Amino acid sequence: MPAAPRKPPRKVSPAYLERAALAYLERFAASAESLRRVLLRKVERSARAHDTDREEGAAWIEALIERYRRSGLLDDKAYAEARTASLRRQGRSVRAISEKLKMKGVGREVIDEALAPTRTPAEELGAAITLARRRRIGPFRPSAQRSEHRERDLAVLGRAGFPFDIARKVILAESSDALDALIAEAG
Repeated sequence: MPAAPRKPPRKVSPAYLERAALAYLERFAASAESLRRVLLRKVERSARAHDTDREEGAAWIEALIERYRRSGLLDDKAYAEARTASLRRQGRSVRAISEKLKMKGVGREVIDEALAPTRTPAEELGAAITLARRRRIGPFRPSAQRSEHRERDLAVLGRAGFPFDIARKVILAESSDALDALIAEAG
């Protein structure tokens, strides 16, 4: 059975962009830049299908984003802080979090401000332990398999953006109790 023909995109207008932006923000936390990208894609599709003026659409988007910033609906600082906390709970390194926020269009100063409280050695060590626990590597791997997978486990933490000394401490720890002692020592 052939696929149904695809419905053409709607023609954009300020009201349409407003509804689209609100629907997007209802579903996803977003930085101003990521919302801009979503709306610009809608303008681009409309321009290809309906010859919509791209410049005019971009101006509507900029006005909308500025209005949302003034009202507090869009706040890159709050977004960066919330996303940082969430990614830290998942076991992400400072470097990985910084890259993710940069990809979402958050500015360097905002990223640095959001990451400042998490740049302690104890926080970074805790995140590395969380990742090791989630991936079942290092002391969370069965002891019979640990030595043969040591290099691979170090590489997992290295690719995740953790410094070598932290990765080595986590992977070489004998048990989760030893990791707790490392956190107490670092904190």
